[in-house]
Amino acid sequence: MGDNELGAFLRARREAVAPADVGLPGGPRRRTPGLRRAELATLAGVSVEYLTRLEQGRDRRPSAEVLAALADALGLSADERVHLHRLVKTVTGGSCQGGAPRPHSVRPTVRALLDRLEPAPALVVDRLGGILARTAGYERLAGPVGLLDARPPNLTRFVFTDARARAAFPDWDRVADARAAGLRAAAALGDRHAAALAEELTAAAGPPFGDRFAAPAALPGRTGVERWAHPLAGELLLAYESLEIPDTDEQRLIVHLPADDATAAALDLLTGAVPAPPG
Repeated sequence: MGDNELGAFLRARREAVAPADVGLPGGPRRRTPGLRRAELATLAGVSVEYLTRLEQGRDRRPSAEVLAALADALGLSADERVHLHRLVKTVTGGSCQGGAPRPHSVRPTVRALLDRLEPAPALVVDRLGGILARTAGYERLAGPVGLLDARPPNLTRFVFTDARARAAFPDWDRVADARAAGLRAAAALGDRHAAALAEELTAAAGPPFGDRFAAPAALPGRTGVERWAHPLAGELLLAYESLEIPDTDEQRLIVHLPADDATAAALDLLTGAVPAPPG
């Protein structure tokens, strides 16, 4: 990881904003992707010199007012705003995620919630993609593709180091982008466990992981649709919702739901919600 994660994040988000999105003309003569520094500075009400210092890491202590103005100008999502503030706290010594051991379990009430969600495929993951708990419905979904073979299972490690992942996820590039972005976000906040996993995956997977991890990117989406190619159920189109669990080390509850009627029928059979037809 670099030592200027705050600046890298600001620059990446600036370059991702199309001028038309903020009412500015594009034009063929633009040499800079996204917004120019001067344009963002004007939108946020700060000087170009100050924005340059922030992006270059020469100033790492922006005020809450400046952060809010930059977030508004960049159109950051709620998750991106939280990440921006955490980056500042990490740089100034106010927050570090890597000192304490990582929890490998979930609260009893969270396990009880998973039981209530049966037979829906649902799981609890940590910041690194480690699967801490899951429903039986998720085991029936993920087990046949090999995702649960490792002990302990880890979504990020499976996507980049298990050849079966490319068969399981026809849109592998999108899934890989999201997993790498999530790990980078954790490492950028000083999580030494995330940094160690990134080092392992860089060695094991090479450029397919390393290039994604090295490039500052948007945070992974908390909701969306994934396409699975399941060896028993065929092609599945699964919507997912990801919910943060309070008072934990960045644990998230992810619930998969059918995104079309064909997937709903196949998922019912796969998870045992309805009995399989005779014969």
